[in-house]
Amino acid sequence: MRKYIAILRGINVSGQKKIKMAELKSYLAELAFVNIQTYIQSGNVLFDTEATDARVLAGQVSGKIKEKYGFEVPVIVKTVAEFEKVANHNPFNETWANDDRKLLVTFLDEIPTKENLDKLKLVKSGEDEFQLIGKNIYLHCPNGYGTTKFSNNLFENKLKVTATTRNWRTVNKLVELGKS
Repeated sequence: MRKYIAILRGINVSGQKKIKMAELKSYLAELAFVNIQTYIQSGNVLFDTEATDARVLAGQVSGKIKEKYGFEVPVIVKTVAEFEKVANHNPFNETWANDDRKLLVTFLDEIPTKENLDKLKLVKSGEDEFQLIGKNIYLHCPNGYGTTKFSNNLFENKLKVTATTRNWRTVNKLVELGKS
């Protein structure tokens, strides 16, 4: 069995796309996932499965949500090892290690093209800064994520990919839960 972390985009935000985590766990059990665990209400799910294709798993989770709730939810799935690599390769770690609510990771479903990345680099947002490493954008927002232009919507529009963001505390907690 392999342990995965699924992160759902845009659920339980401002009363939109409401999903109760207990319900979600029972629905995902229908997919033959085991040891299902959720972390907070923003759509973080850990599970074990024999399957090995993260894209297929993301499609299954998204499909089950569509079947049960009637709306689309983009899902990104990574192994715990991939999540741990994200946590260990944070380019802002030394400078902003104690600033875990202003340090975030935006997870992308694919690596953006150079052309689209160049368009994103033209966007400025005060003191906010980002670095793309693989399919992850490390983001530091000294004045908080609520004030930045670097939102999921901006990343999706400029990069033509699916994006969902988690703060540094959540990233590390998911790694911790995945390793326990």
